Amino acid sequence: MKSHLEEYLKSKGVYHRFIPKSETIHTADAASATGIELHRITKNLISVTDRGEHVVLIVPGDRRVNLRKASEVLGVRNVRLLSPEEAEAVSGYPPGGTPSLGYRERVRVIVDDELTELERIFCGGGSRDLLLEVRVEDVIRLNEAIVASISEP
Repeated sequence: MKSHLEEYLKSKGVYHRFIPKSETIHTADAASATGIELHRITKNLISVTDRGEHVVLIVPGDRRVNLRKASEVLGVRNVRLLSPEEAEAVSGYPPGGTPSLGYRERVRVIVDDELTELERIFCGGGSRDLLLEVRVEDVIRLNEAIVASISEP
């Protein structure tokens, strides 16, 4: 049975590959479980601005998001991360399974500029026991994403 995410990717005609793994939530655990470099596994952080707008912040797994920088890029006073329950309600995916595209609702997306140095990235595959390999250019294009520096070591 195809998942909503797989149907979305096929309908857009983009390269993708699902990689089974043990169930994980954190990117460091996913890297350990798969042997994939942590920098290539994304954190897809579901957030909300002070204006109530949902935003996804996509950063490399070995870096931390800088919410001040994200706020500046969006032209808002502040951005806060949602709780795991709130994030799942917005994205349609559980924490640890959140992909870099194909969300339940239309949201603004910021892709950290560090990721543009890579051709392909790995993100949540729609469940905690899958990773999804996709092209960075497809993530940017399909999300109509803003590319900006929003992370720090």
